[in-house]
Amino acid sequence: MGSFKSSVFILILHLLKGALSNSLIQLNNNGYEGIVIAIDPSVPEDETLIQQIKDMVTQASPYLFEATGKRFYFKNVAILIPEKWKTEPDYVRPKLETYKNADVVVAEPNPPGNDEPYTEQMGKCGEKGERIYFTPDFLAGKKLLQYGPQGRAFVHEWAHLRWGVYNEYNNDQKFYLSNGKNKAVKCSADIVGKNVVNKCQGGSCVTKPCRPNKVTGLYEKECEFLPESQQSEKASIMFSQSINSVVEFCTEQNHNKEAPNLQNQRCNLRSTWEVIQDSEDFKKTTPMTTQPPNPTFSLLQIGQRIVCLVLDKSGSMATGDRLNRLNQAGKLFLLQTVEQGSWVGMVTFDSAAHVQSELIQINDGTDREKLVKTLPTVAAGGTSICSGLRSAFTVIRKKYSTDGSEIVLLTDGEDNTISGCFNEVKQSGAIIHTVALGPSAAKELEELSKMTGGLQTYASDQVQNNGLIDAFGALASGNGAPSQRSIQLESKGSTLKNSQWMNGTVIVDSTVGNDTLFLVTWTTQSPQILLLDPSGKKQDGFLVDTKTKMSYLQIPGTAKVGTWKYSLQASSQTLTLTVTSRASSATLPPITVTSKMNKDTGKFPSPMIVYANIRQGTSPILRASVTALIESADGNTVTLELLDNGAGADATKHDGIYSRYFTAYDTNGRYSVKVWALGGIGATRQTVIPQQSGALYIPGWIENGEIKWNPPRPEITNNNPKDKQVCFSRTTSGGSFVASDIPKAPIPDLFPPCQITDLKAKILGSNLINLAWTAPGDDYDHGTAQKYIIRISTSILDLRDNFNDSLQVNTDDLIPKEANSEEVFVFEPENITFENGTDLFIAIQAVDKVDLKSEISNIAQVSLFIPPEPSPETPRPDDTSVPCPNININSTIPGIHILKVMWKWLGELQVSVGLG
Repeated sequence: MGSFKSSVFILILHLLKGALSNSLIQLNNNGYEGIVIAIDPSVPEDETLIQQIKDMVTQASPYLFEATGKRFYFKNVAILIPEKWKTEPDYVRPKLETYKNADVVVAEPNPPGNDEPYTEQMGKCGEKGERIYFTPDFLAGKKLLQYGPQGRAFVHEWAHLRWGVYNEYNNDQKFYLSNGKNKAVKCSADIVGKNVVNKCQGGSCVTKPCRPNKVTGLYEKECEFLPESQQSEKASIMFSQSINSVVEFCTEQNHNKEAPNLQNQRCNLRSTWEVIQDSEDFKKTTPMTTQPPNPTFSLLQIGQRIVCLVLDKSGSMATGDRLNRLNQAGKLFLLQTVEQGSWVGMVTFDSAAHVQSELIQINDGTDREKLVKTLPTVAAGGTSICSGLRSAFTVIRKKYSTDGSEIVLLTDGEDNTISGCFNEVKQSGAIIHTVALGPSAAKELEELSKMTGGLQTYASDQVQNNGLIDAFGALASGNGAPSQRSIQLESKGSTLKNSQWMNGTVIVDSTVGNDTLFLVTWTTQSPQILLLDPSGKKQDGFLVDTKTKMSYLQIPGTAKVGTWKYSLQASSQTLTLTVTSRASSATLPPITVTSKMNKDTGKFPSPMIVYANIRQGTSPILRASVTALIESADGNTVTLELLDNGAGADATKHDGIYSRYFTAYDTNGRYSVKVWALGGIGATRQTVIPQQSGALYIPGWIENGEIKWNPPRPEITNNNPKDKQVCFSRTTSGGSFVASDIPKAPIPDLFPPCQITDLKAKILGSNLINLAWTAPGDDYDHGTAQKYIIRISTSILDLRDNFNDSLQVNTDDLIPKEANSEEVFVFEPENITFENGTDLFIAIQAVDKVDLKSEISNIAQVSLFIPPEPSPETPRPDDTSVPCPNININSTIPGIHILKVMWKWLGELQVSVGLG
């Protein structure tokens, strides 16, 4: 028995380590297992795409093996095939594999023409990414000249996904000044090529050498670095894996630390290989002495959804109206959330299990109502979670295999025997979603969702927070088509007194509107409900269920686009309002909000990070107002504004991922997370996506001394006025996390300011340096720091490694602003030789009121460039004529004189870059 408990404990530890991602990947004897590559349902059926995926992975495995010093290879891969594709004999039903936990997604380009492979990364350097995206055309080999072989590109993206490294190129700034000379942003610096410009006009093109700007010294914007097709340099894969000779990652010895790229900015000038060496993967492996086998593949086809509700009806469920709240949430799930065509069963449990309903396929409202009638109405007895789970397995197996089925497990009670069925759960192949209700739910509950890839949620007894309905509302299918998934538009609650009103609005945007439901719950008696559609027409017909204490209205057809207004009136009771809908069209992707925490567990004083990802298809939604509500086990709530500003907890500005640190712990135990997102006048659908973690688009090659240009990289513009503004409202559950090691009040201040990650520098003239950055807070990205320490050096490594010994800048007049404000500071370097061609490196550290210090910022660089004096003006023959009288110098001054005035005024000018 002891060995069984140990193996379960090791499994749980393994799953906890990968908390940022829901990935099923495991590293076993140097081989990666459990990789899921999903073909998006929108991709037209094409059986050759499956073989192309196999070819890419098979090609990538030996390349990865050699690039990592014979440490890693791809062992087995599951390919997830859409439900609508033709079924083949070798296709089997998935187990835990879903679109939600896919590591690679193959999807149509959005916008069209953008076939760039890329990886979504939310976290910091060294943290795992979310998923990789490829397009069918890329996999078909139609982009070989631009990105190189597909297998090599997969390894580039795998390094982003698995080890949290970044690109060593920079599309936004392809050249930088070092000691007064232009250098291409590349790694290693020994990659050879030419810096050229392709000038095209009237259908003909001419290639010319790059010319520096006479004022800034930098090459013109159109300048490109074209690599030699044949060369001997082996690094680096994160610069351009498409170069034939490149078979390694940059190491500490050959890493270009000055290059202004994301790898330097986010990884503190460390090479990609140094970051990989710090990974858990690297630490638990040694190089292999034999060649690895080829990858194996399993072909999995999505089938009908199979769900069994396993609901606690023990005596403790009679506390605080929990059983009735379970009925309200269960009714929403059965009437609205679960998709048409799904198979649904129900089991209740106390000290034993009771089958309430065998599997029923939902074809119409009658089937849904039949299931609603089986919800539990009486609470009594003890708590035996394993009995409920075993009974659910039996219900499912009467009709289907448990592989890929789902169990929704709700409990409010403790059960010290829950570990007794861990092995059965793991062997079942079922996905278990857990809902912990109240402060005493079994502490081991989350382990069931972690080991099966299910969603874990927590709902307190604070009815006004609507936590239980939110938890069940989040249980839309992980494999269904986006157009079929239930989307929550609103979730609000309030405790009213003396005939007060609860007023608000809900935006129904053009991407949703089908199957729209307004649901109102109450605790004492039915409230007065007033609902107006966008035209001001009152909506009648709410169905009232006095037994469950809820009223609901299904809007027929497609709900009108616009702002719906609601007013609810009641006295001395708590009301909640929930609004759900579905996509308005099968071809128009709905706006979606997904939320998560960076970890499932938090240990004081380590902060947590809240993420909200807002998309329409794969296009990010920018400038939305996003708020997170975090509720502790004590019922206390904290409201956080999430930001997409590329500072603090947010990795990338304007990528549609909104983030914020959470430090306001108040007690040990479970915390629930809920996110509201509102798109108003400023919110936009962005088709021009900022530079992301993806393979370098090669503009051309040099072959045997001859320049061969590739087609220009597609220019994706945002010219559609409809794309420029989106009004919408969404709410979503971000799941839950468990906090520990929190001391009793008063809780000490152990949170320093967050690291400044967006420091930029430029020279203004007369040796003045202008710095700009986003202000950190007193506690990470909250509050206001006490002071800044700014230091400079002419050596980038000295500044990084010996910051406290570097020359300090006088900051007596620099008073920190509130967190997330824009900071600007201008200074003149003192006690340092600053002349033409000098490179100067700058970094900042923030200090809070208890003298806790942030990490050192990214390092910014300025390179002093003094423009050469213009050559003396040579008089032309006609300049000897008598000058015209009464010339207005402001309007007729010759251009050469303007330049002279500019030289004198500007004095000295340089170009600036931000480094890691």
